[in-house]
Amino acid sequence: MKIRVNRNHQGFSVVNIDGDLDFHSSPEVRHELLKLAEDKTPKILVDLEKVGYIDSSGLATFVELFQKIKRYGGQLVLFRLKQGVRSVFEIAKLDTVFLLAQNEEEALSLVS
Repeated sequence: MKIRVNRNHQGFSVVNIDGDLDFHSSPEVRHELLKLAEDKTPKILVDLEKVGYIDSSGLATFVELFQKIKRYGGQLVLFRLKQGVRSVFEIAKLDTVFLLAQNEEEALSLVS
């Protein structure tokens, strides 16, 4: 599991996750994402292109992040989801809760 956080001066943070997001890796991802929420990062974009699998613990990580950033008016967009990962969000009906984008440009347009 690799996690890379790129922050810029305009209040955006782009998080790249590389690897399956499951029971074993979600604590590490959760730790990195919640640091952004603690810093009250206004706009968090998460690139899931290199995530081939996500389970309920991975979903819970994003739900917790979403709840925390919503409290301070932050925005979260997940983008470049593979079909299998997108399907998990759809089955859980979370595709109606989260902003899901096809690419980074679309993700940026959703939070601008």
